[in-house]
Amino acid sequence: MNILLATSEAVPYAKTGGLADVCGALPLELARLGHRPVLVLPAYRHAMWCGVPVQPLGIDFIIPVGSKTVTGHVLESRLPGSDVPVYLVQQDQYFDRAELYRENDKDYVDNCERFVFFCRAVLELIRVLELNVDVIHCNDWQTGLIPAYLSLEYRRLPRYSQIATLLTIHNMAYQGSFWHWDTLLTGLDWRHFNWREMEFYGKLNLMKTGLIFSDSLNTVSRRYAEEIQTPEFGFGLQSVLQHRRNVLSGILNGINTAEWNPATDRYLAANYTVDTVGQGKPICKAALQQKFGLSQRAEVPLVGVIGRIAHQKGFDLIAEILPGWAQNNDVQWVVLGTGDPRLEQTFRDYARQYSGKVAVKIGFCDESAHLIEAGADLFMMPSRFEPCGLNQMYSLQYGTVPIVRETGGLADTVVDADESTLANGTANGFSFRADTGMALGETLWRACQMYRQPDRWRQLIATGMRQDWSWTRSAQQYAVLYEETCRRARSRP
Repeated sequence: MNILLATSEAVPYAKTGGLADVCGALPLELARLGHRPVLVLPAYRHAMWCGVPVQPLGIDFIIPVGSKTVTGHVLESRLPGSDVPVYLVQQDQYFDRAELYRENDKDYVDNCERFVFFCRAVLELIRVLELNVDVIHCNDWQTGLIPAYLSLEYRRLPRYSQIATLLTIHNMAYQGSFWHWDTLLTGLDWRHFNWREMEFYGKLNLMKTGLIFSDSLNTVSRRYAEEIQTPEFGFGLQSVLQHRRNVLSGILNGINTAEWNPATDRYLAANYTVDTVGQGKPICKAALQQKFGLSQRAEVPLVGVIGRIAHQKGFDLIAEILPGWAQNNDVQWVVLGTGDPRLEQTFRDYARQYSGKVAVKIGFCDESAHLIEAGADLFMMPSRFEPCGLNQMYSLQYGTVPIVRETGGLADTVVDADESTLANGTANGFSFRADTGMALGETLWRACQMYRQPDRWRQLIATGMRQDWSWTRSAQQYAVLYEETCRRARSRP
């Protein structure tokens, strides 16, 4: 199958979040399965400087943007270690900037214009490069206009008549909402600026546009596909998603098992597998304790925390319970992350106050992240919402038992340990529902109690490590979804 993945970011060219990880990894796995993926993204300054060879093709195209025309150029690259083609849309006025979407904590004022250009450019590349495309896989609001342009302007052209469209929602909180006059930039007829198509509370909404015009919709976990149909997680578009629920599904992201694999991880003091975790993990735990200045005691449960220090990630819940645990329980903590300055200071204060039991590193360090995943006994991730999440899957891969809030991808990956799930062999961690510090503390208490039961603890570790969290699993599911999307497109009126 010929698949064009259109995205605003992809590893290693440009990244601000998990979207880049998905779009950098999925094409590689699709190619290994025998499909023919092509990746298209803007030629940001980051992409030009990322260290991967990028070559001009000498091909130009002209795009209408509002009342003017803008010239773009095509650059070519390959995803590292593969033959997967990458085409970068070059237009320096739009993309040769310090950051991708915003600078100095403010969005670029012309973001709508920039991605109007990009969406039209993706469709023009099919023509100028003579690409055979069965399905265009769009990602988030930055590509939301592609299905609309295809449906309203390109469908009658021979090369485009049978192309299907899939839109993946990576985070409903970001929708590409702009003032209504930006509709003029799209070049689409004003009649489409209505509550059924592109308008949302008086504004142009590019996420909604994609939701309406795409043949299929999906998001990055089954639970999140259900949650975004509710007011709590739909951010106002829940009724649109409810209306299109018959074409909405969820596919869990995978992890890069070449980078995240305890058997080969170059950062670890000892490598291990599910069969040797009992010998290797204690060595990694001692190394972590030494690096972060904690007392080197093998018998003490060690809780690892990695992430953006923010309310959404539940770090305020961790901050709420940590002092009591540090004072009254024999548990160690290692926290790595950056974010809210006030919460950062709170955790710094805890590290000073409970030296030897609590270690905090503000910032991000890839090596430290790997050491924590391998050396901790428990990994805490109490997110208020989490479309997919990766750290809980890293933890399961590394035999580090996760404690998560039951939401989004966390609910799809972590099975709470109780008598029933332990008996049927599905338990691999601990989860809770209530958005409170008390619920988090009670779950940690349950986990620590089970930590004192070696046989059950080994069972939890083995269950998680034997599960398949690779991108191969996810790519196989996407291949099925692409086939369904093409059948749906062929049956449209």
